[in-house]
Amino acid sequence: MNKDKKYYTPKIFTPRASSALSSGGFPFGVASGVSGAGDVWRWGSDNLFPYALSLLARRSTTHRRIINDKADYISGKGFSVAEEAVRTKQFVREANSFGESLREVLNKLAFDKALFGNAFAEIVTDAQNSFLAIFHQDASRCRLAKDGCHIVLHHNWAQYNPSEGRSLPLFPLFEEGEDGNLHAIIHYKDYEPMFSHYGVPPYIAGLDVSTIAYKTDTWNISRLDNSFQLSGVMLLDGGVESEAEAEELVQSAQRKFAGNPGQVLFVVKDCEEGDSSRFIPITASNEGDWRELHDQATTDIVIAHSWFRSLSGLDYSGGFSSERILHEWEVALNTVIIGEQEELLEPIRTLIAKILGEDASTLAVVNRPPSRSKPLYMRVWEARKADGLDYNPDDPEEQLFVAQVTKYGLKNVD
Repeated sequence: MNKDKKYYTPKIFTPRASSALSSGGFPFGVASGVSGAGDVWRWGSDNLFPYALSLLARRSTTHRRIINDKADYISGKGFSVAEEAVRTKQFVREANSFGESLREVLNKLAFDKALFGNAFAEIVTDAQNSFLAIFHQDASRCRLAKDGCHIVLHHNWAQYNPSEGRSLPLFPLFEEGEDGNLHAIIHYKDYEPMFSHYGVPPYIAGLDVSTIAYKTDTWNISRLDNSFQLSGVMLLDGGVESEAEAEELVQSAQRKFAGNPGQVLFVVKDCEEGDSSRFIPITASNEGDWRELHDQATTDIVIAHSWFRSLSGLDYSGGFSSERILHEWEVALNTVIIGEQEELLEPIRTLIAKILGEDASTLAVVNRPPSRSKPLYMRVWEARKADGLDYNPDDPEEQLFVAQVTKYGLKNVD
């Protein structure tokens, strides 16, 4: 650890809710003693594993849809905050100097966590506890330093330049930056045995099937581009006097006839009489195999993500079933969504309590289902009756309309 640096913990100070960084610059801390790529733990064998995951997410449609939906569900519809938590409500509305709300920051963190199995949030405050700001840091730019106390950030790890890198101390350590503020970074990671420095994405077992889904889509696009032409053998009649002439003949034929997946094998032969050039198609009845392969890969992707088909937009062709969507959303809420929300919010609540000096236990994500099962004009007791729950038509609270309850639920939401 670099002994020339001063480290702070939130216990020593009691930071504020803020205009954050007055400089408006990107919120990096000062450079640490980390000087080269060898001073960080590699993320993947070539240190570029996040780049590969990002590329795959841009190419596989179902895979990307699930990541997007997970991030949206986990970040919810806002936050519920106690009325008396004034500074917390201000922080929820404006989490940093970029004008981002806490929900916007949480959405980016949830996206990175779903995609990489890792997420990084930078915390900024000062020695007087006059403000608290939180910034999302792109996980693909972050690497863990071998000192175990810093995260090194660089814009392109394929061409790492130590002079362009910056480092931030791992929370709960704080380090004074060039701007005079205190900086720290939170590293969220999904646990995986044998991996201690970085988390592993939950869909790791589905990497291959995500690739299969992408390749089957690419194959269909290639067929469309080549007008669904058949594969086969093109037998060309042409005498040649040199290898160069034969090569030119083959290249000319390829430019005219070749396709993908309408692949053509060219055979040039010197016939004795007449022109015997012809195309011999190769027929294969494997259309069903390709469709089944794609469907199976799609199903496996959903399973690998611990997600649900109806929440991924996969079963709408069979009819829109709001009951099934609501049922699967309830299961997802209790098995995936709430757990991820608590993991992301736990250190933020700690910071609010220690820096803003307010009880952060009331800070919670507002979760709403993707579809509504009860009409807004129904009274609460009627809704409870329809769900088979105990109800009391004489209870003033149960005489409210569902719309009123929904509105009340939004009262303290930012």
